[in-house]
Amino acid sequence: MLKRLTIENVALIDRAELEFCEGLNVLTGETGAGKSVILDSIDFVLGAKADRGMIRSGTDHCLVRAEFTSSEEVNAVLEEYDIEPDDTLVISRKLTADGRGSLKLNGCTVTVSMLRRVTSRLVDVHGQSEHFFLLKEANQLRLLDSVAGEPAAQKKAEVRALLSARKDILAELALVGGDEGERSRRLDILKYQIDEIRRADLKEGEEEELLALRTRFRNAEKIVSGLAAARDHLLADGGAVDGTHSATRALAGISTYEKACEALSERLSAAAEELSDIADGVESLLDEMDMDEREAERVENRLDELKALKRKYGGDVAAIHAFLEKAVAEYDLLTNSGARYEELTHELSETEHRLFGVCRELAGIRKSAAEHFTGSVTEELKTLGIPSARFEVEFDDFTEEDVGKATSEGLGGVRFRFSANAGEPLKELGKIISGGEMSRFMLAVKAQLSTDGGIGTYIFDEIDAGIGGRTARVVGEKFIKIARRVQLLAVTHLAQIACFADREFLIEKREEGGKTFSRMRELDAEGRLEELVRLIGGGSEHVRAHAQELLSEAEVYKKSLS
Repeated sequence: MLKRLTIENVALIDRAELEFCEGLNVLTGETGAGKSVILDSIDFVLGAKADRGMIRSGTDHCLVRAEFTSSEEVNAVLEEYDIEPDDTLVISRKLTADGRGSLKLNGCTVTVSMLRRVTSRLVDVHGQSEHFFLLKEANQLRLLDSVAGEPAAQKKAEVRALLSARKDILAELALVGGDEGERSRRLDILKYQIDEIRRADLKEGEEEELLALRTRFRNAEKIVSGLAAARDHLLADGGAVDGTHSATRALAGISTYEKACEALSERLSAAAEELSDIADGVESLLDEMDMDEREAERVENRLDELKALKRKYGGDVAAIHAFLEKAVAEYDLLTNSGARYEELTHELSETEHRLFGVCRELAGIRKSAAEHFTGSVTEELKTLGIPSARFEVEFDDFTEEDVGKATSEGLGGVRFRFSANAGEPLKELGKIISGGEMSRFMLAVKAQLSTDGGIGTYIFDEIDAGIGGRTARVVGEKFIKIARRVQLLAVTHLAQIACFADREFLIEKREEGGKTFSRMRELDAEGRLEELVRLIGGGSEHVRAHAQELLSEAEVYKKSLS
């Protein structure tokens, strides 16, 4: 349930805060006063596409903050995102004039897709544009599946699993199928690849060792020159080793007279031994620097071989081994292709038979749901001023031969067919229904969907377009019935609907200090009466009495539902 909505710098609204109740919340006001701005703000905070044009002129940002009563389903999603769940869910969304924005759920930054996943479980917004949504057959099927609920969802999951299995079988059949010549050619290729990789006898770390050897061979002259120079500096007459020994002896000769020289002499002696050891190491390396051209050539050839294998079979040794494993498996499969082909053909037949059976079961679930759904919607339509309404769901037939056309939605499409007048045949929804009839049809559908208990808030944006009189009152009654199960927000221009409000807000446009603002306020009893008078038209005592009568009758009706 939407508890509180705070809006800053959106269109004509500088700041507004609305607190909604659990039942029917109604928004009224003159055309252009800003009712649509409130709904746009709700859409924005729910995750709709951000538009910098919504930022109030003269300001650098807009902000919308919404507080919802959370639910177990919403909290489960929050836990997936490592967001601490709470009884209250706070969503805030900010957009700056330079196009940057921020989104937060309970103070944690989220992406738009994350936000939409959460808000799709909170609010269902219906406006004039949703009429077009329901005219598409694919959307009609989704609606029917939502009515069918968990049984349909489970069958669709089975369909997806069988489709995946069928795809894998077909892929393997493509490998073992075809003519004998095709298989022989493929076997020859695989054998060549397998033999080539196995002959290479690849080892982890080999390439790194070869690269180090190549670097050594390519810089052999520099290495020899450096080692020779180091040897000369260390071992030549008067070099570092001789000099260190001489210094050691000199200090030892005076250590009798100066005790500090004894320690220095010992340190120099140790240094002389270390230098001698280093000199031996340099000489050993120099002796080992025998540049074998054949070894250098072997290293280059091996590196070229490894490069070619990586180019053909993978970027590293692990990838080449993986390729080899796959190639061996395919080779074994093709070697025994005859028997495997028969096995796969049988598996495919069994899988397609099961898939057809599940699709039939899914269709049965849909038909059962459609029978109840269409009956309930038809009864709702009769109370909404379409007494001769007929509504049916037409299903496409399919046979087991159609299994190849199956999708994740199963087999066979559906079409909503409707007739508003007695004696008129049922036709596809989009080809026969008028705008006013469509508004009532959608209300009848929503009245049924609101019993599911999933979504906590329904928003109706002028769904009452094209109706009036007695039908408008019935729409109001439907609204209040829905509002006993879920929270409902409705924008309306009809007094027959506004009179049923549990809480009513008036949106007005005013000029203050040379600027235009949209102001909104919750109406008290007297304010509601005055707004009904405006909606009815005129200000006579007769109109006022009629407005008071509407309010009284609405209260009586609401109490009758308690």
